[in-house]
Amino acid sequence: MRRERPLSVRQEAIMRLIRSWIIEHGEGPTIRQIGARVGLSSTSSVAYQLAQLEEWGLISRAGRDWSSCCLEPPRPPRRGLRSR
Repeated sequence: MRRERPLSVRQEAIMRLIRSWIIEHGEGPTIRQIGARVGLSSTSSVAYQLAQLEEWGLISRAGRDWSSCCLEPPRPPRRGLRSR
C-alpha cells in the first residue's frame, strides 16, 4: 500500500539515513543507530516509524532485524484506466 501524503520530516530523515547507510555499509542501520542519528531516544518510536515506512511499501526487510532492511524501488503511479 503506497501512501498518498508526503512523508514527515522525521520519516524523510530516516529514509535518507537508510539510503546513505546502505551505500556506505552494505546493510541497513540498526534501530539504535537510526534513533541516534535522527534524534529519537526511544527505540519503540524508531520501530514505529520503520513499521509505517514498511507498511507503505517504501522499505522492506529480509529478516526480523531492521538492519536487513532495504529500500523499495518506487512504483509507477496507477492510471485511472480500467479494462473491460
